[in-house]
Amino acid sequence: MKYIVLSLAFLLCVQGVGAKKRTKPQPKLVVGIVVDQMRWDFLYRYADRYSDGGFKRLMNDGFQCRQAMVNYIPTFTAPGHACAYTGSVPSVHGIAANDWVDTKREKQVYCTEDKTVSPVGGSYKAGMNSPRNLLTTTVGDELKLATNMRAKVFGIAIKDRGAILPAGHTANGAYWFDDSTGNFISSSFYAPQLPAWLSRFNNKRYADSLISTEWKTMYAPETYTQSLADDNKYEGKLKGEKASVFPHNTNTEKVKGYSLLRYLPGGNTIIFKAAKACIRGEALGQDDVTDMLAISLSTPDYIGHLFSPNAIETEDMYRRLDAEIASFLNYLDKQVGKGNYSVFLTADHGAAHNSNYLKDLKIPSGNKAEHEALAELNAYVKKETGKDSMVFDLSNYQVYLNENKIDKDDADREDVKDAVIDWFKKQDGIQYVVDMEDMDDMVLPEPLKTMVINGYHHKRSGCIQVITEPGWYSGYGPTGTTHGTWNPYDTHIPLLFYGAGIRKGESNKTVHMTDIAPTISSLLNIQMPNGCIGEVIEEVLR
Repeated sequence: MKYIVLSLAFLLCVQGVGAKKRTKPQPKLVVGIVVDQMRWDFLYRYADRYSDGGFKRLMNDGFQCRQAMVNYIPTFTAPGHACAYTGSVPSVHGIAANDWVDTKREKQVYCTEDKTVSPVGGSYKAGMNSPRNLLTTTVGDELKLATNMRAKVFGIAIKDRGAILPAGHTANGAYWFDDSTGNFISSSFYAPQLPAWLSRFNNKRYADSLISTEWKTMYAPETYTQSLADDNKYEGKLKGEKASVFPHNTNTEKVKGYSLLRYLPGGNTIIFKAAKACIRGEALGQDDVTDMLAISLSTPDYIGHLFSPNAIETEDMYRRLDAEIASFLNYLDKQVGKGNYSVFLTADHGAAHNSNYLKDLKIPSGNKAEHEALAELNAYVKKETGKDSMVFDLSNYQVYLNENKIDKDDADREDVKDAVIDWFKKQDGIQYVVDMEDMDDMVLPEPLKTMVINGYHHKRSGCIQVITEPGWYSGYGPTGTTHGTWNPYDTHIPLLFYGAGIRKGESNKTVHMTDIAPTISSLLNIQMPNGCIGEVIEEVLR
């Protein structure tokens, strides 16, 4: 009998330990930070002047996945934000690009456009957006469902798609920047009016002061050794400027306009100010139900596109961003409580080096704008098939056929596709041309094959996928840079986890952007999003 009693006591002890683990307190607030166009190497490229409280705090006190990769193409803003929060890929979640072509209706579709909603607090054009084109749930949606809608979920960004897609379908609100007013706005999809805290925030007119502040470097320009000299030929210019040099004087009549804020470090500043106002105004993280805030930092993308990754402007912006992150983490410590919140930081995609810069270094590279190639391609197809205007659009490294005209002219669709593929194979900088409707004959090495399949949505993608050689991209001029390809400079992204329930450490194991959502779902003990194909990164969680 003594042994039976001891055994029962042991079992009760074990069960008690198990129960304790299962009821371990969850974070009161989860904050997701997506840095638009952040290459992974930027964590180290500018680290000499990062503070201990920003990126380094997340890296040293949290968990870093050093080999986090985007596992689909094309690598653009909208698919990246959707992927991070759904754990899915364009083939499933439906956000095939920032814009795609509806060939039957012969029109371009914007990823978050919604003509059934009306703007709230802003202009007509900027406010007609919602997540209706997103076909799956997000982590935020699942958190709402798991808590009987008691959890509060919000999204904030400069770009509408950066706020809307991460927040999901059931969010309490998504807020983005309206260039025409300098305010954060929303749409009637979420609520008929802005919350009082956001109206108060808008009334403070932060955008006015931020675009009127001269942009000077934090340190002497000659000490920016990780960047090219100021005013080099690979940089673009801010509106109204004659040269791309510091200081950037934005307080002139020529450069007035709230859209300028997108290209200034103040774009990051106003996002963190709005995030703090949301946390305070909505009392996020103040009860026993976990809340979620999705933050997207759009400014790095605008600055990268305009100035390129090797510009002093890019380096200075990241050093300022580091300070903003440090301030935000300190705010979370005080407002929510250290140990009561969890943060993940990632990027939607990276960026290529400027192709002319690589050429000057004798590295193979090049670019050609897709709109310039369209006329040449249609002329070639006409010569080969006798049919005119068979290609409707070239975008997203994909070919959209003119389906209505093919039917009307009784053209042989397979002949048209063969002519398109033949033309691309003759062009400089093209490595593969893939017929997405005949995947059995797809001759591609891994992981390219999987990335192409993951990125193809049969209703929203072009029927032919074009893959450029390394260093090549579809550009729009000799300056700045872009993204969208499969190459590591576009797909190797930072991935940092920090805070409640997160281990300290790092790993060089390859993980994917699709793994973020299931990992956060596991942290919160909720179901992963309904289109999720990712896996939990076990090393991250305590």
